[in-house]
Amino acid sequence: MNKTMLDYGQHNVLGIGVNAIDYEAAVDRIITAAKNHSPMAVTALAVHGVMTGVLDREHHYRLNQFDLVCPDGQPVRWALNRLHRGAFDGPPLSDRVYGPELTLRLCAQAAKDDVPIFLFGATEEMLQQFADRLCERFEGLRIVGKRASAFRQISAEEREELAEEIRASGAEMCFVGLGCPRQEIFAYEMKEHLSMPLIAVGAAFAFHAGMLEQAPPWMQKNGLEWFFRLTREPGRLWRRYLYLNPAYVSLLTLQKLGIYRRKCDGGQSPSKELMFG
Repeated sequence: MNKTMLDYGQHNVLGIGVNAIDYEAAVDRIITAAKNHSPMAVTALAVHGVMTGVLDREHHYRLNQFDLVCPDGQPVRWALNRLHRGAFDGPPLSDRVYGPELTLRLCAQAAKDDVPIFLFGATEEMLQQFADRLCERFEGLRIVGKRASAFRQISAEEREELAEEIRASGAEMCFVGLGCPRQEIFAYEMKEHLSMPLIAVGAAFAFHAGMLEQAPPWMQKNGLEWFFRLTREPGRLWRRYLYLNPAYVSLLTLQKLGIYRRKCDGGQSPSKELMFG
């Protein structure tokens, strides 16, 4: 692996601990945990993911229990560089750690290191296309199991059945594609049942299955992916972007000025399990 890695630890972005990390360091940490059979909850948060934690005290608590929270969106990376640049012992982050790209890099390394993978989430059709395309792209990649989402909350018995299925597959790493915040709830609650990294990667399933179009690179680079997705799914996404994007910018300004001071160790421990499958 590339040893010129940047990993400056977790830093407060609106009360959510986000890792100031690059792709190389993120892949190294996750693959190492997979090889060591270590439980690990991983997610990649864009503005929507951060704001979900800001607005929900229980989800705020969940996100701050994650082992690795990658800056998925450019605005999240910008926030890390602008709020916490003085705490870095090296150069600023030059790129985000985008969930779909992280997925590909993890698969490439997993194929090299013979780390078997389990896929959980999405529909049967999407899951099959996702698995087929990954195996075509990465020679030697072993996808040892997959399970489509039930698209509902599941019982404790169903959760144990799913955990046993994942364990029995021989997988050492599990990608989770349920959408935010369901995938983070899944990773948080399933972590204690599985000795492997659980990586919430959201739209990576749909993108790499060829069922959802990605924004052009120039839009991704300039933090405009949200606008591209809005033009594709206006009915579903307009409320998210109309309210959350301005709120995010406003709260970041207040945090920079020292007015908004929410801590990462706050929030409220979930009163009940909400396991989604």
